[in-house]
Amino acid sequence: MKTLLVMNIPPALEDDMVDYLLALEEVKGFTSFIAQGHGGGERLTVTEQVSGRRQRVQFEIIVAEELVELIVSGLSVNVGRDIAYWHLPVSGIGHT
Repeated sequence: MKTLLVMNIPPALEDDMVDYLLALEEVKGFTSFIAQGHGGGERLTVTEQVSGRRQRVQFEIIVAEELVELIVSGLSVNVGRDIAYWHLPVSGIGHT
C-alpha cells in the first residue's frame, strides 16, 4: 500500500529536510512548497499572532506504508524540531 507522507516544517529547516530526504535511498522523489500555518496559538510569535499565520514549508512524499516510520523516526535528529506530519493512504497513482 502506498502512503502520502506530509511534513510541515519551519522555513529554517528546509535545506536540512531536502538533504535528509535526498540521502534516503528509499525516497525516489518528493514535492515541496511554501505554506502558511494558521492556529497553534502559544507557539506563534507576536507578529504571527497579529497576522494569524506563520510561514512553513510543506513536503509531500508517496512511499510504501512501511517506510513512514523509518522516515519519521529520523526527523528530529537529522532535520530538527517543530515538524508536524501526517500520512494518508493513496488509492491511486499514475502518470499521463
